[in-house]
Formats: sequence, structure tokens, C-alpha cells
Amino acid sequence: MKEISRLALVLTLIAAGAGLILSLVEAVTREPIAEQRRLEMLKALQAVLPPIDNSPDTDTVSLVVGKDKKGRDVERIFYRGRMKSELSGVAFKVVAPDGYSGNIAIMVGIDPAGTVSGIEILAHAETPGLGNKIEEDWFKKQFAGKGLDGVDWRVKKDGGQFDEITGATISPRAVVTAVAKGLTFYRDHRNEVVADVEVAQ
Repeated sequence: MKEISRLALVLTLIAAGAGLILSLVEAVTREPIAEQRRLEMLKALQAVLPPIDNSPDTDTVSLVVGKDKKGRDVERIFYRGRMKSELSGVAFKVVAPDGYSGNIAIMVGIDPAGTVSGIEILAHAETPGLGNKIEEDWFKKQFAGKGLDGVDWRVKKDGGQFDEITGATISPRAVVTAVAKGLTFYRDHRNEVVADVEVAQ
């Protein structure tokens, strides 16, 4: 009986020690991990926005874009890029739920009028050598300079203006549709996004 009690005590001490070590490691690494994520976000924002001289990750507006399956609000963050205090662009993330292998996360940058300045693919699980070509520059560059007016936001296979990827139409179609929906939401809520800033001319 004493042996069992001794073993139980030893195991309890080991478990407590392991928990303490894990909590210390988490505390030490929390800030560096958060900073790394911030830098990755800034890199994506700078890649899609027009020239800026501020930190758009600290100049944001959040708007409700819908509800999740449990009825909770789903928000979209709009990152505002400025040049000499004037708004030069806005960036926001959209998610295409209909990629070939699941969700495709996209950062979209636009000028204040809603014309695309650039896109970046943030995350996806598309097929290597096929669907993952949505990451290539030639695919992303075709969005730049396009807005909702006068553009057919479909891939060419569907009669639109965007080049698809040979053998992998689903992935480009998902990206094009998601970006168009994001632009539409911005157009419909532009006043809320830019309400308190001076827009660069």
C-alpha cells in the first residue's frame, strides 16, 4: 500500500513538473510567435496594397459579413493603408470555400475606389502541380487593375475574363468568385470602411 502511495506521489510530481515546464515554454514563446505572425501579415498586406507608409495591421475596421453555422457573427477585418496620413488602399481576407481540396484563403488589396491592386494566396490545400498554381505570379497578376465595373468575374472556360489553369479549373474559379464577392461587399460597405479617413486623390 505504501509502495502504491509512493508511486502515485511520484507520478503526481512528474505530471505537475511537466505541466509547469509546458506553461513556462508557452509563456516564453507566446510573444515571439505572435510577432512572427504579425510580420507575416504585414508582408502579405504590403504585397497587395498600393505604396503605404503606415502599419495597416494597426489601422483596421471590422464589419459583420454573415453568420456561422451556430448563428454567431462572422467578421471581416479591413486593413487600411495610408500614405502621408491619407488612405491609399484597403486590404481584406476572403475565403473561397469551394477549392478542389477545401478552403483557399486570399488577401485582397484594393485602392479606395475598389480596384484590385493585388492578391496573395495565404493558405490552401490544392493539388501540387495543378491547383497550387494559383500561387504563381502570372495567375495573381491578372487581378490587378480590375474592379467590378466592366469585368466579367468568371474564368474563361465559363465565358469570363480570367485565365484558368489547365487541368485544374476548380481552384481558379474558386479564387475568382471569392475575390468578386469580397469586392462586392466592400462596394456595399465602403462608407463604413473609409468613414473616418481622408482618401488620397
